[in-house]
Amino acid sequence: MSLKISIISTSPRKNSSSLRVAKQIKQLLENKAIENVQLVDFENYDIPLVGQGELNKDQLTDFQQQLISTWAGGELVFFIVPEYNWTTSPQLINAVHQLGGEPFSYLFDEKTFAFCGVSSGRGGRIPAIEMTTLFNKIISFTNKYAVVSPKIYESHDTAKNIDENGNSLGNALYDKPLAQFVDYSIKMAEKLKS
Repeated sequence: MSLKISIISTSPRKNSSSLRVAKQIKQLLENKAIENVQLVDFENYDIPLVGQGELNKDQLTDFQQQLISTWAGGELVFFIVPEYNWTTSPQLINAVHQLGGEPFSYLFDEKTFAFCGVSSGRGGRIPAIEMTTLFNKIISFTNKYAVVSPKIYESHDTAKNIDENGNSLGNALYDKPLAQFVDYSIKMAEKLKS
């Protein structure tokens, strides 16, 4: 079965740890001969804060258009989320609030979402769990048909395990669970698609 897969790295930092993980997941997918994989990152993030502006679907910036088209194009959408002070990326929370309304609700329909939390030390669980809760709430509220995979991945000590190009640095204790997370996410998406 051929899946369209999107990977969204949600750190606005240039060459972030989240982007390293996103690139590694892209490599894992390409090694499985999955060809339709898109990746976008938040380096050029420019979504206005909730309460200070709204997204207009007819006047999107380049970044907004790229994010929305990448997200919309995926049947399986991986979100790679940095952990800041034991919580989720504020940029991702804001983006989800801006995109969770009617004009963009199609982004939450007929998709499988998979979450990876990223830490430069020991961490990553909280952002993945927080996003699981938020996405489930939006899917329910908008009455869409999508699933949030129950399997999350916590990327610990990311820079010690993946280089800036997304290549593994050879730690089997890191690599094996990441590969299992990717495989599980693919199977979830295939079940929804069938």
